Amino acid sequence: MTIKELSQLYHLRREVEMDRQRLAALEERALPGAQRLSGLPGSGNVQDKLATYAVEIADLRAVIEAKYRRCLAEQQRLEQYIAGIEDSFVRQIFTCRFVEGLSWRQVADKVGGKNSAGNLYKMAYRFVKKN
Repeated sequence: MTIKELSQLYHLRREVEMDRQRLAALEERALPGAQRLSGLPGSGNVQDKLATYAVEIADLRAVIEAKYRRCLAEQQRLEQYIAGIEDSFVRQIFTCRFVEGLSWRQVADKVGGKNSAGNLYKMAYRFVKKN
């Protein structure tokens, strides 16, 4: 497995979070009273706008759900790979970094042993290159 493959879960989770933020903004715009009414003829039909928002919201929710399912599948695949690593310390590093999504500094703090973020980074990259 490559570093790019190991990092997919992190990137998928970020995508889901970005989509959730978009969804929240879209839902906020769809709330009654959020529509601007000028009172002028031809200013747009509020019902049409609400219907459009409803469709966009439903579509975005479906996208989020699909990406979330991909996250779960990717996490399972990643955890199976990590479980196959013989060295317990390397498993801890990979779990912290690639499953939990911690920064290298946070990984160093969590695994302890006076390991620097740089040392753990090098250890992980060497392991991937070797295997």
